[in-house]
Amino acid sequence: MSNLRLPYHELSEAALQGLRSVKKYLEQSSLDRRLLELVYLRVSQINGCAFCLDMHSKALRAHNESQQRLDALAGWHASSLFSARERAALQWAESLTHVSQTHAPDADYLPLTQHFSDQEISDLTFAIANMNALNRLAIGMRQ
Repeated sequence: MSNLRLPYHELSEAALQGLRSVKKYLEQSSLDRRLLELVYLRVSQINGCAFCLDMHSKALRAHNESQQRLDALAGWHASSLFSARERAALQWAESLTHVSQTHAPDADYLPLTQHFSDQEISDLTFAIANMNALNRLAIGMRQ
């Protein structure tokens, strides 16, 4: 891994604290912590953030996530190991992470309404957006 390009933690401390505040809020939301971590890990897989992959896979193991599900996450579309609720969240995570190609279509959004409240959909969307921002910081600054 490359050396840190800039000490962004120090240079933009207040901005980073804002992103951390969003993460803390989400940890207190009605979204299950394991679901959030699965979404964070999947977004980090797509973005290729090695720092975040390590952090979120460790967090999932600490929450008793099985190694089998961690191993299958990148191929969740073809796996029976994920619930319909998780699948809806993972599809939304992929859609928003690839938003320049997908444009977040109704086909990716509507399944959320069967498994999540409006508040949970909003919080999940913030979680995905926040993780994408954190991935871009870590990758861009070579954390």
